[in-house]
Amino acid sequence: MLSAIAATTQRVELGTCVTDAIRRHPSNIALAAITLDRISKGRGTLGIGAGEAQNLKEFNIPFDNPVSKWEEQLQVIKLLYGSSPENKVDFNGKYYQLSQACLQAKPIRKPHPPIYMAAGGQRTLQMTGKYGDGWLPIGYTPELFEDHAKTIKKSMKDNNRTEEDQKNFQYALDIDVYFSEDAEESWAKMKEAVKVSLFKPEVLRVHGIKEIEGFDFKKYFTEYSMSNQEWIVKMREGATTIPDSVARSSVAVGTPDDVIPVFERFVRAGVNHFVIRFWGSNYFGSIDKFASKVMPHLKKN
Repeated sequence: MLSAIAATTQRVELGTCVTDAIRRHPSNIALAAITLDRISKGRGTLGIGAGEAQNLKEFNIPFDNPVSKWEEQLQVIKLLYGSSPENKVDFNGKYYQLSQACLQAKPIRKPHPPIYMAAGGQRTLQMTGKYGDGWLPIGYTPELFEDHAKTIKKSMKDNNRTEEDQKNFQYALDIDVYFSEDAEESWAKMKEAVKVSLFKPEVLRVHGIKEIEGFDFKKYFTEYSMSNQEWIVKMREGATTIPDSVARSSVAVGTPDDVIPVFERFVRAGVNHFVIRFWGSNYFGSIDKFASKVMPHLKKN
């Protein structure tokens, strides 16, 4: 699909928000990213994360040590990005090995298609500062974004990333926008889904929200699947404890005049790259409205 879009567009960057690393060998991911980059003439990106049990359980794909595997994946992908028939590479990790391996195709974008990391825990945030060219979280309040961005910045310094790497790093955010003349009615439609997306330990910590007694986040992240209705019910019940004021700060709902301050607050929190998901029935109309009513204001400021 991305290749088809690349063939009919000229400027827009193209890539995945979150490639599920644990399902694929890193050589396959690296080659796919380079292929997209070449087809799009240098507009390819790679969004990647450790994966989730909910996407694996029904397929009987093991979900053991996902973060450790993800870290090795990143090491292998970056190594292969710089490989060629004249520069073959070796890698001897716990989960992946290479022996005089190379990719035949070279990326157009230099030094390679940027890697956007889906990170939300302290360990993965530190990995983002070490390996990433960008960070692309979802389900964030401005306060949580600020808190986690500090961890990434510290990691970049601790891992001796260059000044250029630090300057060019993309602090992105996947954010929901719902244009509506009746903001309250629209918020009522999306409130439950927004709160569920925010129900995670780091949101509770940053906002001082008491954890739900008996809710085991570790078990949820490792056991939840779409066929397990028990976890879905627990998740929805737990999410109701998030105050409306906290949940609503994570999304932009209403008229352009309502939407603009939400984006301004996230910019102050450190966001320099937005990935937008539009709610409502008039999808293309929402794109036009955002481009004509919101973007000019943000560019001006």
